[in-house]
Amino acid sequence: MNASLWWWALPVLLLPVLWHRKKREQTQALPLATARFLPKTEPLQRRVWRWSDPLLLLLRCLLLATLIALLADLVLPWRGDTVLVVPGSAAAAVDKEAQAAGFADAARLALPDRDASAWIHAHEREFKPEARLLVVGDAAMPAALPRFRHPVVLRTAPAPAPAVERHVAIFSKRPDAWRRLFAALDGPLRVVVDAQPGARTELVVWDVPEAPPAQLRAPLWLVANAAAFPELAQAPQAGGLHYADSPRGRLWSNTAWPPRDADAARTLVADWQRLHAGVRPYAMPAQALAPDASAPAGTASGALRDRLALLLVVLFALERILTHVRRR
Repeated sequence: MNASLWWWALPVLLLPVLWHRKKREQTQALPLATARFLPKTEPLQRRVWRWSDPLLLLLRCLLLATLIALLADLVLPWRGDTVLVVPGSAAAAVDKEAQAAGFADAARLALPDRDASAWIHAHEREFKPEARLLVVGDAAMPAALPRFRHPVVLRTAPAPAPAVERHVAIFSKRPDAWRRLFAALDGPLRVVVDAQPGARTELVVWDVPEAPPAQLRAPLWLVANAAAFPELAQAPQAGGLHYADSPRGRLWSNTAWPPRDADAARTLVADWQRLHAGVRPYAMPAQALAPDASAPAGTASGALRDRLALLLVVLFALERILTHVRRR
């Protein structure tokens, strides 16, 4: 159910009003000694607009109104011009971009991750209609051009890739050939060859005919001798590479390993990083996005949700206490 449709439930506030209203009041008749000489008349009743227990009525109305506001996910636009800072952005660069874009006096807000578009889409209801947004840092580029209801200025730039350390264990009678493969890597990736595999080992190179120990596990295995793994006997093949999943981890096997040239080595390492570590998203290009009134509204819960839930509990407790006192 759409959260905004809960506002149509506001007429239920009339229920406690009608419940507490005294509908009729009978005129009190007092016996008099001379009443026997007067003609007989029926008791008179008249409609009155008077409520019983007005404090309890107020509590019940507030309780229903708070419940409806909580279900409708009430959001009050309270944010003005804001600079959204992507994690890893230097403070000096943020100040420079904010000054250049006219956001010197705007509030600063640190984003939880690089996906600035998703955060704005989720929280856009929190910004005032006249608010402007500035995104600074290495924001990830979405699959399609984002549409927002507010003007958004992107002052983005790709940040240097962070240094990454991968741990590898080598079991081979030709370990120097495998070490040359990893030693030739350049860039932020650093491979550490462990003397013994441990909890941080992400890759095991198995280049011996013996079967590995039963307790040895790793996310990926590079198998140069498939005789030690029965799972590879009927494994599918792609480009000379046999692959299969096993309780030990994912198995890759190729009879041409270890790679004999630089191109084959780079391809193998690139496939390892792309399929297991994931591809780092491209940085969103710097640009200015005009507001689009037809852009979808945000989906995140309103900032008042926790406060409304607490208020609902307090009102319910007070209503129960007053009801109990009234019965006594």
